[in-house]
Amino acid sequence: MGWVEFALALIIFMGSHRIPAALGVKGALIGVLGPRGYTVAFSVASLFLLWWVIEAAGRAPFVPLWDQQTWHRWAVNIAMPLAIALGTFGVAAPNPFAFEGRASGFDPERPGIAAITRQPLLWALAIWSGAHLLANGDLAHVILFGLFLVFSIAGMAIVERRRARIAGPAEWARLTARTGLLPFAALLNGRWRPLGLPPVARLVLAAILWAGLWHLHVPVIGVSPLP
Repeated sequence: MGWVEFALALIIFMGSHRIPAALGVKGALIGVLGPRGYTVAFSVASLFLLWWVIEAAGRAPFVPLWDQQTWHRWAVNIAMPLAIALGTFGVAAPNPFAFEGRASGFDPERPGIAAITRQPLLWALAIWSGAHLLANGDLAHVILFGLFLVFSIAGMAIVERRRARIAGPAEWARLTARTGLLPFAALLNGRWRPLGLPPVARLVLAAILWAGLWHLHVPVIGVSPLP
C-alpha cells in the first residue's frame, strides 16, 4: 500500500497544478475568491499536498540506490538558505516574467529580484529538490525529488516561452535587458549592477523561514537536518 499511496499523492499533487486551469476551475475560483484569495487558498492546498507527498515517500518501501554521505547533508544545508531566499524575494515581487510575481511596479532599469533571476520560485524549487535528491538515495525519494527537479526546470522553459511570446521580441528585449534566467548571470556578465541593499523586511522573513523550517524538520518530516 506504500507505493499506492505515494503514486496517488504524486498524481493528485501534479494534477492540482494543471487540471484546475485546464477545466476552467481556476477562473471560477478566482471569480469567487479574487486573485489574492485564490493565491492564498492555492498556496495552502499546495503546501498540504506537498507535505502528503513527502510523508507518502517516507512510507513507501525502502529501496536503496546509493548511500548518504556526510557531505550530502552539508550540501543541503548550504543550498537551502539560497532556495528560501529566492522564494521569499520572488513571491509577489514586481516581476512580470514569473507566475509568482506581479507586473505592476516593475522597472526594467531597476529589475529587483528579476536581475538575480527571472524565475526565482522555480529556481528555489530546483535547488531544494536537487539538494534533497542528492541526500536521499532511495527509490521513492529519487522519484519524488527527481520529478520536482524536472518539473521546475521544464516549468522555467514553459513560462519563459509563454511570456516572451505575449510580450513580443522588441518588448521582451527591452524588459529583460538587465535580467537573466540563470541566477546571477546578469551580474556576472555586467548587464546589471546592484544600486542598493535588498529589502530588509524580505531578508528578515527569509531568515525566519529558514530558522522555522530548520526547527520543524524533525517534528514534521521526522529527520534531523544536522550533518
